[in-house]
Amino acid sequence: MVLAISFLEAPLKFRAPGVTVRIGLGIGRLVFRALNLAEAVLAAAVIAAVAAGGPPGPVIALTAAVTAVLLLQLGVVRPRLNRRSDRVLAGEDLPRSRSHLTYVAFEAVKVVLLLALGVSVLAA
Repeated sequence: MVLAISFLEAPLKFRAPGVTVRIGLGIGRLVFRALNLAEAVLAAAVIAAVAAGGPPGPVIALTAAVTAVLLLQLGVVRPRLNRRSDRVLAGEDLPRSRSHLTYVAFEAVKVVLLLALGVSVLAA
């Protein structure tokens, strides 16, 4: 989901004919709200499984790391992006934000951590 939404859908929607920045932001907010909700539910399920299963240390560490990245995104970066997108949707013309690049960097880190977690689970 992270790869499909963050690295395919998000940048491509702004290249579609007739999609303005305001329309793209409106769509993006809805899509990322749904993605983040799905991520939170899946994270809770993974945490519960890890807590119940007694996995090896690397699985626990990677679960904690990917959860921390998600929590930082949801608690720190997304609120900044939401405030900025509120301003753009209200008609302000703003340059690209550093918070957006921070969110993308967290998404890349999250993908790497999720791959490592998957490998660790399979190896256990």
